[in-house]
Amino acid sequence: MKIIVLGAGAWGTALAISAARNARRQHAVTLWSRDAEAVRAMQGERSNRRYLPGRVFPPTLTLSAEPLEVLLTPCGSPPDLVIIATPMAALREMLQRVSALSCPVAWLCKGFEAPVGGSHGLLGHEVQSLVAPGLHAGVLSGPSFAQEVAAGQPTALVAASAHEGVRRALVDAFHSAELRVYANDDVVGVEVGGAVKNVLAIATGLCDGLALGLNARAALITRGLAEISRLGLALGARPETFMGLSGLGDLVLTATGDLSRNRKVGLALAQGKTLDQAVAELGHVAEGVYSARTVWQRASSLGIDMPITQGVVDLLDGRLQAAQAVMALMGRGPANEVH
Repeated sequence: MKIIVLGAGAWGTALAISAARNARRQHAVTLWSRDAEAVRAMQGERSNRRYLPGRVFPPTLTLSAEPLEVLLTPCGSPPDLVIIATPMAALREMLQRVSALSCPVAWLCKGFEAPVGGSHGLLGHEVQSLVAPGLHAGVLSGPSFAQEVAAGQPTALVAASAHEGVRRALVDAFHSAELRVYANDDVVGVEVGGAVKNVLAIATGLCDGLALGLNARAALITRGLAEISRLGLALGARPETFMGLSGLGDLVLTATGDLSRNRKVGLALAQGKTLDQAVAELGHVAEGVYSARTVWQRASSLGIDMPITQGVVDLLDGRLQAAQAVMALMGRGPANEVH
């Protein structure tokens, strides 16, 4: 397969490395960045020092910074699969730029787009339906840290699309001895799980940073999964999706893993650091910071109760301090356990 990955951040780079080193498949993989200087550095060092230091590129991985229109419409063979590996904020632009492609397209970002005009924030598939409705598209998601995928450690992902051809292309591109890819047609459920778990990971990092104990962590994760499920079902997802990789799996990894950027934000806030300080120390995008308010607004518009998400929003907006946010949650009145 001829695979083009648009975006040379940590996750895009990791998947490009994984696909390029799959000797059995022998894919032709190109990793593209709009930053020509960064591409020159990666070509010289054969690694992405900024995002994945120490991970050497396979010899077959190609780097490119040529104009996107040239890359995607070559004189020779067109791509078999295009992967958009940008943050959520850039998805709309990238979908517009690839809207004329006939090959499958999939994105990696997890979150809700910031509201445009008077609308509510949208999930990736909702953005695509507006700006590139003719694409055969989908999302690749699931519990995964880029560093571990680049290192060839065992990982399982979900390829979600309404189009069987897109699901098949993603499986063919990335399934390997180290990376198992499951197909799923519940795009809504997969995207909601991937978006909301980032917000809940901030809450869990806060809990751990305040040394509230493992009981509190388990309670937050469990009730957080209930919040994901309520919002997902209201948007049309299937309940079983949230028991799978993109629901429970991704939530547990992001809420407890030491490599989680969103969890690190919660830990930093618990230490008394400002949000700006916490984000600056990361050096990477923490999607939960940017999508928390949008998640809460979308839930509120549907009448969905999401108290943990609301607590994170109040914390990020400065209305509550770390300890106050936890007490606001624990001080809620008794209730039946419902999902």
